[in-house]
Amino acid sequence: MPTTPRKMPHEKQPFQVYADRYDAWYDSPKGRALFATEVRCLRLLLQGFQKPYLEVGVGTGRFAHALGIECGVDPSPQAIETAQRRGIKALLSVGESLPFADGSFGAVLLTFTLCFVQDPNKVLREIHRVLSKEGGLALGLLPKGTPWADSYAERGAKGDPFYREAHFYSKEEVERVLRESGFRIAEYRSTLFQPPGLEVYSEEKPLDGYVPGAGFVAISAVRF
Repeated sequence: MPTTPRKMPHEKQPFQVYADRYDAWYDSPKGRALFATEVRCLRLLLQGFQKPYLEVGVGTGRFAHALGIECGVDPSPQAIETAQRRGIKALLSVGESLPFADGSFGAVLLTFTLCFVQDPNKVLREIHRVLSKEGGLALGLLPKGTPWADSYAERGAKGDPFYREAHFYSKEEVERVLRESGFRIAEYRSTLFQPPGLEVYSEEKPLDGYVPGAGFVAISAVRF
């Protein structure tokens, strides 16, 4: 779940301090199955757009590497170093101010990041700016009110350093912020129907459309 966390005064960001630990979770049996499930869902949406691709909130580059995304930005120097070792052209930057010219990319990936940014409209407008006219956004998220989002929100409420600043969005809230930022939704895909807390997970196939209760939802959005 690469992220762009909110700023917390007088302390380092958790994704800077714990970048290696966070990345290592994906090598666990649980992490591998869930990662494969989410990548499979996102890949189907990205394939509809022409390269080059950019990931905003690239983190350690796991999703970018798996999905063939060439470029990425993230505010964590430690995460950027790992992404670069994975062959990603990763830059230290934030989604609110992308260091690219207008129309530079055919697709932008934003996964597990929207819930951490301070100004989602500003990030989405920047993504809109750097997309080509025929380009689109692949947005991956944990919808508010589902078991997975609720479990992370509960962890955040108990002081978890990764999720205490997270804000999860409902389907209606995401649709509104996308529309306000110049996007229309082209497609939904849903997956992750296994509940949190299991000892063993298996890879799931994504389903077409928005399916209530899905733990992970991927959205393809294009410019107005």
